[in-house]
Amino acid sequence: MQSLWMLFATFMFAAMGVCVKLASDLYSTSEIVMYRGIIGTLLLYFLVRINGGTLKTALPWQHAWRGIVGVTALWMWFYSVGVLPLAMSMTLNYTAPIWIAAFLFILGLRRRQTRFEWRLAAAILASFAGILLLLRPTIHDGQLAGGIIALISGMLSALAYLQVRRLGHMGEPEYRVVFYFSLTGVLGGLLGSLLSSLLQPDAQAPLWHAHTAKGIVLLLGIGILAAIAQMAMTRAYRLGNALLTANLQYTGIVFSSLWGIAIWGDALNLLGWMGIGMIVFSGVAATFYNVRNTARAQTRTEAAPDAIASEV
Repeated sequence: MQSLWMLFATFMFAAMGVCVKLASDLYSTSEIVMYRGIIGTLLLYFLVRINGGTLKTALPWQHAWRGIVGVTALWMWFYSVGVLPLAMSMTLNYTAPIWIAAFLFILGLRRRQTRFEWRLAAAILASFAGILLLLRPTIHDGQLAGGIIALISGMLSALAYLQVRRLGHMGEPEYRVVFYFSLTGVLGGLLGSLLSSLLQPDAQAPLWHAHTAKGIVLLLGIGILAAIAQMAMTRAYRLGNALLTANLQYTGIVFSSLWGIAIWGDALNLLGWMGIGMIVFSGVAATFYNVRNTARAQTRTEAAPDAIASEV
């Protein structure tokens, strides 16, 4: 039953996606990333102080690399949310487990530590067939670039997750990893806003957009919903079944689809829905192999590759 915390987490993440999409009409992507980072940094700082933890780390460069990759993935995902139907953006970002399976599969073959598994290879190939089906309808809508950006965000998220796992193996507590990720988001968002202002020095691209009551509520919603979802997902992975928990994350696509239909009237054609179905099915299969192979190598369920999927 503890795995059901993942359902709550994915619902919160889908709701955060709604806030991001609405906020994209009021703020630039860099601003949204920055404000999300500010809220996350403050929340984690006070939680650490209350619980008596420490933010001192002996691994600054590892945190920096994880933060750069993760924030880049986050920026790309937030951008794609603003230009794509919510379900499409969420699905392409959720290809991260498939990328993880592909990376680990190829690495294992190169090191001769993994035998070739046709079923896993078939799942990975099927997922990319699903991606092609999902992106194909967007060509005529001028959304192909946004789709490719969302897909790249999923790939970068996979690299970020693997780095998070490495930090965990090196003894870093999760709260410290998340704190420095949020802090990097503040710096990355600030830098992005400055670069955007320098490259487009006109009134249509201001450094900071003026706040409104609606904007403040949306920004607070993004930060708070992300924090709640993060805690719920962490609880699910720590106390629930790793395989069931990892697969339940795909319910986020269902929630996003419902939000998109209810608020924006998003309607994908048959090929688009077929693509989503193939990606979800392939992701479930890839997750099964990831968790199974991890269980063979290690006895701790916390080491599952997707255990920090709440980072993005």
